[in-house]
Amino acid sequence: MRIPLTQYGWPQAVVYPALIVAAMTGAALCLAWGWLLAIVEVVLLALLVWALMFFRDPSRDVPQDDALLVAPADGTVTAVETVDCSDICAGPVLRIGIFLSIFNVHINRAPCRATVKTITYRQGKYLNAMNPLSGRVNESNTLVLLRAREPKDRLMIRQISGAIARRIVCTIREGQELAPGEKFGMIKFGSRTELCVPAGEKTKCLVRVGDKVKAGVTPLVRYGICQD
Repeated sequence: MRIPLTQYGWPQAVVYPALIVAAMTGAALCLAWGWLLAIVEVVLLALLVWALMFFRDPSRDVPQDDALLVAPADGTVTAVETVDCSDICAGPVLRIGIFLSIFNVHINRAPCRATVKTITYRQGKYLNAMNPLSGRVNESNTLVLLRAREPKDRLMIRQISGAIARRIVCTIREGQELAPGEKFGMIKFGSRTELCVPAGEKTKCLVRVGDKVKAGVTPLVRYGICQD
């Protein structure tokens, strides 16, 4: 039977719940039965449920459409804008920012079939991930991907830590081929993920600021040209 907890959560997915269970046991032994004990136990139980939920790894039905770029993360779309990004092309780039709250699934997934060209980790600050500046100054991990299908554009995914997050996980390597919706890492806890794709007539953005998206499921961009 598949355990619905991500492997990226170890050891926290074991250590945090174990500490909470120990605290619950200690409270039951040290406090007299009454309202105080009940309140403490309820709070600790809520923390236990949240700790396990944070590392959940639900199954996803990935759309089998090579013309689509699906969301690389769960969360809320906080930015849809056209910017310059020399890392992937000389022209304008569509950047879609997704904010992940502490209640979202935090696993990152590939937006399409692609090859990993470069992976660049950068140390930085820990601003709130809702802040647009976080994408430029926070700790981050940037993946440049080469789309497998025509047009073979370069795409960019940026994992950005937030005010609470202190650990970016990325388990893939340069040169690796990714399938659509394939898991490649996560960010612990609360964060931001950005997808950048060359802008133009061949690409159409399918989301707006405020939309809720799911990694590997929700289409963010559709290509008007898609050939093998």
